[in-house]
Amino acid sequence: QVQLVESGGGLVQAGASLRLSCAASGRSIATSAMGWFRQAPGKEREFVAGINWQGDHIYYSDSVKGRFNISRDIAKNTVYLRMNSLKPEDTAVYYCASTIKTRWVTDHDIPAIYDYWGQGTQVTVSS
Repeated sequence: QVQLVESGGGLVQAGASLRLSCAASGRSIATSAMGWFRQAPGKEREFVAGINWQGDHIYYSDSVKGRFNISRDIAKNTVYLRMNSLKPEDTAVYYCASTIKTRWVTDHDIPAIYDYWGQGTQVTVSS
């Protein structure tokens, strides 16, 4: 059974940094594509960042490009999201997700192609 467990969220002031972690079990991140999504109250879940199984395809949403960085540690089977220069509009529950669908390269920002999700971690940025 595949499990994804996020951690690292919290309450920070604008301009601060946080690093989220997503520990995977039951499936190697070296053979799956991983994505980070977020969902703010009253809004749809939106794509934030993604990395493929080889680590050579990385994508970011326009709203976080240049501020967020996705990385992974194969040995720990963990994916990270480093978030810098946080803004109040980054406030949301952040989820990691996993898929082995090869169309991830073109559809990485579509939640429906991911087959496993974590429980989410809350990030709150105060102004």
